[in-house]
Amino acid sequence: MSPDPAPAGPTPTAGPAPTVDLVVIGGGINGAGIARDAAGRGLSVILCEKDDLAQGTSSRSGKLVHGGLRYLEYYEFRLVREALIEREVLLASAPHIIWPMRFVLPHSPGDRPAWLVRLGLFLYDHLGGRKRLPGTRTLDLSRDPEGAPVRDDFRRGFEYSDCWVDDARLVVLNARDAAARGAEVLTRTACSAARREGALWRVEMTDTRSGRRREVMARALVNAGGPWVSDIIGRVTGTRSTRNVRLVKGSHIIVPKFWEGAQAYLVQNPDRRVIFINPYEGDKALIGTTDIPYAGAPEAVAADEDEIDYLIAAVNRYFKQGLRRSEVLDSFSGVRPLYDDGAGNPSAVTRDYVFDLDSTGGAPLLNVFGGKITTFRKLAEQGVERLRGTFPAMGPDWTAGATLPGGDLPGGDFDAFLGRLCHDHPWLPRDLARHYARLYGSEAGAVIGGAGDLGGLGRHFGGLLHEAEVRHLCAREWAETAEDILTRRTKHALHLSPAERAAFTDWFVQWPDACRARSA
Repeated sequence: MSPDPAPAGPTPTAGPAPTVDLVVIGGGINGAGIARDAAGRGLSVILCEKDDLAQGTSSRSGKLVHGGLRYLEYYEFRLVREALIEREVLLASAPHIIWPMRFVLPHSPGDRPAWLVRLGLFLYDHLGGRKRLPGTRTLDLSRDPEGAPVRDDFRRGFEYSDCWVDDARLVVLNARDAAARGAEVLTRTACSAARREGALWRVEMTDTRSGRRREVMARALVNAGGPWVSDIIGRVTGTRSTRNVRLVKGSHIIVPKFWEGAQAYLVQNPDRRVIFINPYEGDKALIGTTDIPYAGAPEAVAADEDEIDYLIAAVNRYFKQGLRRSEVLDSFSGVRPLYDDGAGNPSAVTRDYVFDLDSTGGAPLLNVFGGKITTFRKLAEQGVERLRGTFPAMGPDWTAGATLPGGDLPGGDFDAFLGRLCHDHPWLPRDLARHYARLYGSEAGAVIGGAGDLGGLGRHFGGLLHEAEVRHLCAREWAETAEDILTRRTKHALHLSPAERAAFTDWFVQWPDACRARSA
């Protein structure tokens, strides 16, 4: 969340401000996770986000739930172990948006020695109590099919397991679950000021669409602002912290998929960075990431040509089919708000998270530094526990065994669920059924509604986008703009032509508010 200065607008309504237990600033993965955890323990919660949910860093990741193989080089054993354990927890909680993926690591003799790679993979297999995912195996890339696209000078490889995640949907589903447990989720609502008044915070929130201001009193305040965490500490709350955040830019490119099979690849660069080359959206590949210190405005981040060239060169070092700049379909960049541990190399900066609980002035302020998607649930659990002194009667931790909305697939078996969905709706094309099953899981039927044929899904905008899905996203997932729908709630933007995207945007802008209300 980027807490810009509040626009001019009406002053708060006269009268006493209502009191809630907790206000969470920031609608990324950490903020949404904390709001969900706290609401599930019985606290009254408001989550406010200046923009759309996951509009910043949390929709611009590498889309992985992983232990972080390379973090072992920096002796981050606790973090890797926690992430590996969480990998299994998250896979069970949302099998529709998280699924296993096998990664092929071609060995480059000029980089890390084979014994070191084998040792790292052995630890990776055993540190986290792996239960559901297959272990590591050694590959002969000259014979095994996974080696077919790899250049002939890379003859040895390794294959290991991690998981894929739809990152933006993970945020939305946490917000959905928080709301189902009583939290109030306010998108496009900036926390414009927060000041202590004894044992409470007086929090001013400003609707960035209308300028209308609202005040509440909160018994505790959580700053999960990500790249804006330090700005919120100083400008919004008027407090200080001895901890700092270090902004590191990570960029990705999207290209046509250039190999057969469902496996992903992990390649080593001479600068010791590793690059992921992952299947993406069926016929595409997602390649990244870079690690560059960043000092600009987080909302203005974008991949530059040097980064794109760097990623292309990494691919071309390992693969037979040379990748050209003209094949880059799209790119995106995110700012990682890493806890500043003083490391000189951006790649060596810890991906762990750190809390700063400030209770010196009365009501507590919990600032969250760092973190990664894989450990968000544990971060939220530990963060809310830090507030037990303020809320001694709140419930125990509960999220480890809970599913996210749509994640309660029978037996956690996605393929079986997809088969059942196709059986129940024989008129539904399998690719469309798979799309609904992947994004909405057991709630796919709510998207389809009472439709008995394709026409019943309403207007078709191209690709797999039908009006019924748009109505669902506006009614249940806080989608308010065409971009919310095309790039974050879904990835339809990658599958529509420019003309189709423009036509959908024009239609959506003209779609009356009454229709959006009726979509509920």
